[in-house]
Amino acid sequence: MKIGELARAMATNVETVRYYERIGMLAAPARTHANYRSYAPEQIARLSFIRRARTLGFTLDDIRELLALASDADQSCEAIDAMAVRHRDAINRKIADLTALRQQLDDVIDACSQGRVGHCRIVEALGPR
Repeated sequence: MKIGELARAMATNVETVRYYERIGMLAAPARTHANYRSYAPEQIARLSFIRRARTLGFTLDDIRELLALASDADQSCEAIDAMAVRHRDAINRKIADLTALRQQLDDVIDACSQGRVGHCRIVEALGPR
């Protein structure tokens, strides 16, 4: 599979595929006689893993670690479970922070009387304290 086909199949950008190669997350593919990249099924599966992990919010360092751990099918998945739990906990903290932020913004919006900018509660709330 050529790089453009791979990028389309993975709903990603060609430059993203090249970037993953450049940083060593994806092995450089074989080249055709015409010097096109030719991706093997293993590389396609690895890119799929990377893309799905990115969609779930894992960092590139996390993904590197996950890939290394996943390379030994006979070891315990305890380390992978622990990474997933830490990531979920971080997401939950972010959700809590965003929920509190939304509530603050709702309070400011609700306090707005739709009057003049000179008396706008939103502008006042954003100003220096």
